[in-house]
Amino acid sequence: MTARTSAETARDIPEATVARLPVYLRALTSLSEAGTATCSSEELAAAAGVNSAKLRKDLSHLGSYGTRGVGYDVEYLRYQIAREIGVTQDWPVVIVGIGNLGHALANFSGFRSRGFRVVALLDADPRLHDTTIGDLPVRPFDQLEPLVHKHAVAIGVIATPAHAAQAVADAMVGAGIRSILNFAPTVLAVPEGVDVRKVDLSIELQILAYHESRKTPGVADVVPPAARPEIDGVDDDAAEEVIA
Repeated sequence: MTARTSAETARDIPEATVARLPVYLRALTSLSEAGTATCSSEELAAAAGVNSAKLRKDLSHLGSYGTRGVGYDVEYLRYQIAREIGVTQDWPVVIVGIGNLGHALANFSGFRSRGFRVVALLDADPRLHDTTIGDLPVRPFDQLEPLVHKHAVAIGVIATPAHAAQAVADAMVGAGIRSILNFAPTVLAVPEGVDVRKVDLSIELQILAYHESRKTPGVADVVPPAARPEIDGVDDDAAEEVIA
């Protein structure tokens, strides 16, 4: 079995492959927990929900980890993918915006098992200050920079209403954070060298609605267009009420 160095793979792994690596890691973790020692590309592809040709091509960007006639060593491949995407180490995370969504994220137990440790919770609402979620108190937002430095925060999570998200992103960048996960329903402007991943729940629901409307012909025409709420012009306050 051979492997490339991190520097080599960082240069030439396609972005679409990078996006699928966590899916393969999750599938391998499930196989390992079920007691599976080795698996074929077909078995791993089925567990990950992709076709086997795509999986083999994706893994070829990492190196040669399979053995012909045997398949993949589940534990070894799991470690190699975890190492490649950087979750064999502990990544300190800060969450800003402790509304309903932020509260749920703060309570999510799956972060730690996947290599992420929430070290600070912040919100601008003084009514939330010094309340506790798990073992973490909610701190004032203006404490962001010292907390980032104290805990060497690597990743910032934004779970605020849309109108506040850009200011939060600016403060995160100013404090030295270079990776941001944005749940707010807005597009952030950040400097070069800062990575932003956006999770927009309303867009995902609209995509599902698109597919659902085509399963039942005529459903999309039941309500006259003039009577339907605008899709692109969704009222910001209403959207923020749902997200926050």
